[in-house]
Amino acid sequence: MGIVKEFKEFAMRGNVIDLAVGVIIGAAFGKIVTSLVNDIIMPPLGKVMGGIDFGSRFLNLDPDITLADGSPIRTLAQAQEAGASVIAYGQFINNIIDFLIVAFCIFILVKGINMLKRKEHEKPAPEKTTRECPYCRTEVSAKASRCPQCTSELEPEKIGA
Repeated sequence: MGIVKEFKEFAMRGNVIDLAVGVIIGAAFGKIVTSLVNDIIMPPLGKVMGGIDFGSRFLNLDPDITLADGSPIRTLAQAQEAGASVIAYGQFINNIIDFLIVAFCIFILVKGINMLKRKEHEKPAPEKTTRECPYCRTEVSAKASRCPQCTSELEPEKIGA
């Protein structure tokens, strides 16, 4: 029963649960980005480029394989159905765009978190409470009008100077 207890303690740690939540949210975010690329970005891009559907672009490595009726393979679905070896470079282009969008979103997220952390750690400089006597170089109170060491008269400290 020691292993079960150890596993339970491990699984219930805050950072393990946070990681699990992050993975689940990341998977859902990945689906959203894939839909954004496939359904929103690529159709207009394909239209601008002459009606190209990037997702179905491929290079047939088995030109000798044909469809059952003897006609040549024209689509990625036909190539997969016929069992032809293909390089599906259109899917690869879609995946690169997916990756770039996710990487950019993560970059923006990390940048925002770092900015918040910097603001959290930045504290205003403490107000100066002492100054140096110009005659004997002793540290004296910023409010002092006379040096306690050499008894020289000191000009009042100007605010903001």
